[in-house]
Amino acid sequence: MTDERSAERLTRKDLWSIFLRQIFIRSALNFERHQAMGFANAMIPVIRKYYKTPKERAEVLKRHMELFLTQPMVSAIPIGIAAAMEERYATKKDIDPESINAVKTALMGPLAALGDSLINGTARPILAGFAAALAMQGSIIGPIIFLIGMTIITLGIRYYGVFKGYEQGVRMVADLQKSGLIAKLTELAGVAALVVIGGFIPQVVNVKTVVAYKAGDTVIKLQETLDGLMPGVLPLGITLIMYYLMTRKKVSAVTLMFLLMVLGVIGVYLNILG
Repeated sequence: MTDERSAERLTRKDLWSIFLRQIFIRSALNFERHQAMGFANAMIPVIRKYYKTPKERAEVLKRHMELFLTQPMVSAIPIGIAAAMEERYATKKDIDPESINAVKTALMGPLAALGDSLINGTARPILAGFAAALAMQGSIIGPIIFLIGMTIITLGIRYYGVFKGYEQGVRMVADLQKSGLIAKLTELAGVAALVVIGGFIPQVVNVKTVVAYKAGDTVIKLQETLDGLMPGVLPLGITLIMYYLMTRKKVSAVTLMFLLMVLGVIGVYLNILG
């Protein structure tokens, strides 16, 4: 049984503790239950506040040790919602504790798609491309912008997820799903990411040919001919080939990296690339 403290709501101090624990949701990642241990760890401030006996605490920990897997940053949203549901169950006993896991399971897929699209597919490539472009010009500002930008984005999402997830509970994500906003955001984020990444290709994929041939008394450089047809055609071609090998032929990124290194050395040695 819970004591008088069970009537209290979670304080901002409690939510900050949950927020800090959520940052390490992948610290105990395993392939049996994935992020479950990290999720259960984030629930410890709730468990300590509302559940006093070892039996009660074991029951809650067991509940949150069920398989859980989503994009790590947006996992803050179901963590905030689960904290609100655990609070309600502990203080009012008017919800089924099994519904807590049901909500977590229902949110895993949609939030994973949203997080991967907005963070891994949009924010990170845009910042990385911008940083790489600056770094290739010898500027240290690029990496600094990337680190600061990603830190602000990731901590902001985690903060919003925990605090707003707790405040608004299940209603927040239910409204997003019902309105179709999650699907729209996912689609728009994918389009934006492709456009931005495409624009960075000529800057970050530096491939040029030094092949030249004579037409009468005139020396024609192949690179100039290609640029006249379509600027950046070689970087684009290399990128599309790598994409094809990774997605269709399932060649690992590490293998492709070494392949490009070998081809680069051979190309320079044979006076094809420069």
